[in-house]
Amino acid sequence: MAAVQKLQKCAVSSAGKHTASVIFLHGSGDTGRGLRAWVRDVTEPDLTFNHIRIIYPTAPARPYTPMRGALSTVWFDRHKISRDCPEDRESIDDMCNSLGLIIQGEVNAGIPKHRIVIGGFSMGGAMALHLACRYHSDIAGVFALSSFLNKDSAAYQAVEEHHQAQLPLPELFQCHGTKDDLVLHQWGEDTSVLLKEAGMATTFHSFPGLHHQLSTPEMELLRGWILKRIPPITSS
Repeated sequence: MAAVQKLQKCAVSSAGKHTASVIFLHGSGDTGRGLRAWVRDVTEPDLTFNHIRIIYPTAPARPYTPMRGALSTVWFDRHKISRDCPEDRESIDDMCNSLGLIIQGEVNAGIPKHRIVIGGFSMGGAMALHLACRYHSDIAGVFALSSFLNKDSAAYQAVEEHHQAQLPLPELFQCHGTKDDLVLHQWGEDTSVLLKEAGMATTFHSFPGLHHQLSTPEMELLRGWILKRIPPITSS
């Protein structure tokens, strides 16, 4: 196992008192700052909250097999972009440990895990699912946009084991474009079905005509879901 890495990140602070956090993971080849800029461009008004801090980490550059070993900012390695191949479990688990430091940092700042949501776009969504299903199932929720898990993913078994043991599981929110030709819509839908069968509460939203990208209607749905999972704390 590789040493736990401290990841670079940018953050959008809450406008008021910080009582909840979202960790939003970018897709392959992007950065936290790049995702932050994309979210700002497609979301009207901007994805900001009075009580929620949003953290955009950046994956470290590593050799990426689908790019013939070229360096890319990816959360883990893949044999190929397909549901029909084994996961690179070692690189996934190493990154779960590194991202766990960010979660722990929020806990140290006074944010309980049931007030933390983790999610991502494309590979970032898959990474978020591994974090939420296998390592941090007591968070408030997980979201995956244009994402998928491999058919034999360790996440499915983890969800099933948690469900059978009556342990907490986060709610899953997914969005996927029907015209996505990089991560097929069917892959995302199959991921939702398998996680639901394993015992997870899931919602899956299809966006007709949307390619492998974020969209304004999608981000509005995400905003509403985040507020349901981690609403403002009202004074008694």
